[in-house]
Amino acid sequence: MTTRSAHAKRTRLIEKTAFWIFRLATYCVLAAATYIFLDIGIKGARTVFTTQAPFVNVKFLTEPPQTLYVFEHNGEKLTLGDRDFRVWKETNGDPNGPLSTVAYSAGGIWPCIVGTALLVIGSMVLALGIGISSAIYLSEYSRNSRWIRMVRVAILNLAGVPSIVFGLFGFGLFVIFFGWNVSLLAGWFTLGLMILPAIITASEESLRAVPQGLREGSLALGASKWQTIRTNVLPYAIPGMLTSSILGIARVAGETAPIMFTAAYAMRDEMPWQVNRAIDFVFQGVMALPYHIYVVSSKIPQNEYTERVQYGTAFVFLALVLAIALTSIVLRERSRNRLTW
Repeated sequence: MTTRSAHAKRTRLIEKTAFWIFRLATYCVLAAATYIFLDIGIKGARTVFTTQAPFVNVKFLTEPPQTLYVFEHNGEKLTLGDRDFRVWKETNGDPNGPLSTVAYSAGGIWPCIVGTALLVIGSMVLALGIGISSAIYLSEYSRNSRWIRMVRVAILNLAGVPSIVFGLFGFGLFVIFFGWNVSLLAGWFTLGLMILPAIITASEESLRAVPQGLREGSLALGASKWQTIRTNVLPYAIPGMLTSSILGIARVAGETAPIMFTAAYAMRDEMPWQVNRAIDFVFQGVMALPYHIYVVSSKIPQNEYTERVQYGTAFVFLALVLAIALTSIVLRERSRNRLTW
């Protein structure tokens, strides 16, 4: 009896210790994430919002990046963007104090916002179209042969390939071999292929989670294979597929290496649609928020002006990703609410 009691106490002690280890690990992750988001939120909000109406830094959100000129004139320190400085110089002449410049630290990030949205939307449309089609084939049509098992293993291995490898692959294939140059099209295909394994895997699992009885009942009533998939399987699997798209959006929007090689410029004022022919739209390079953060953080000597741009861009970047992800979540919940098992 004593031995059993001692063993039970040791078991309870081990379970309690494991519980607190898991709990502390979870709280540490939450604390780290909270600190990071609060740091970006507080410092970024100082750039994005103002204390005067309309309480939003419209210039930062609607203008392209510019070089910042910092100089003294008649004992007063002035900070002007490139365009404002040229106008000022025409009126006042050369500054009578020391002049310094800081790249990308004036103006705003409007081209970066547009470029990021275009890259995310285009790559997700491509990846979801191919990924869901592949998942339907693997789940509903293929047999569990050796070849199919090898294909599934290859898909799982591709999911672990670093993003820089996809960037180099896209640069070699789409930019150089296909001759698409640094463009939206090259970025779409590179990013789409990068998140394709995760979407295929998640979509296939969603299809497999649909009860087999729904398929059998539809086939017993005379429906074809495709009619069964389209009307009795896909509607119930769509919420899970949208979940995979949310994960894909976060990865696509945050990857710097692939877009740096295939789609993004450090500086480009012109929008993709500002071209002579509509077909040239997809062959235009863009600016992107993650690449802009990288350029401002690593290529320029750091100071108070670059910090303002870094945190402001990161704040807008998180808000944009959150908005796109929330759209997917709303669509998923609406799809779930319309379904009854």
